[in-house]
Amino acid sequence: MQRITQRTFGCSRVLCPAAFQQKCRASLQFGASAYSVVPTPRDQEEQEMVHRILRVDHAGEFGANRIYAGQMAVLGRSKTGPLIQQMWDQEKKHLAKFNEILAENRVRPTALLPFWNIAGFVLGASTALLGKEGAMACTVAVEESISEHYNSQIRVLMERDPERYSELLQVIKEFRDDEMDHHDTGLEHNAESVPGFWILKNVIQLGCKVAISISERV
Repeated sequence: MQRITQRTFGCSRVLCPAAFQQKCRASLQFGASAYSVVPTPRDQEEQEMVHRILRVDHAGEFGANRIYAGQMAVLGRSKTGPLIQQMWDQEKKHLAKFNEILAENRVRPTALLPFWNIAGFVLGASTALLGKEGAMACTVAVEESISEHYNSQIRVLMERDPERYSELLQVIKEFRDDEMDHHDTGLEHNAESVPGFWILKNVIQLGCKVAISISERV
């Protein structure tokens, strides 16, 4: 588990010299974070950017958890069950981390969580009904989409200020690597052998792109 360092900030007219009053008011306005992964936003633009990143990443991990839940509902007692459970356990840790980060930084989750709750489970269960290969094909498609999205976020944060966002970058890179491991596991377990693999993959990834775009904003 990643080490968490808490920081506290106290700003008041008595304790803060006049020169720092404006900075203190800004910290109060944007909510000084006690969570070291995310730096305190400097302005409205940075706050909106960080909130978009955290909101969509939380939504993605939530959806992935529901997909694996759907797969386990169908294949949990099969020989593939332990493999799916292993990947799901990692996704649970991802979601727990983003739940914590969102709470600490007062970021609201996407309003569409109830929809992703149902949609994710249905996607996982329906592809699992195609057998182990169908479940693995779904895993390949979803994890590839999530990995690509994490990579795009890494590029954005690296371009802005890699030192300032070092803790957040570490979390995203770690989770990206886990998603790629799941993607490779799916390929190793005959994902491409399911009939209509490329069609299924493209349809699922189109849905992922739509979900990402909506979850960033809503």
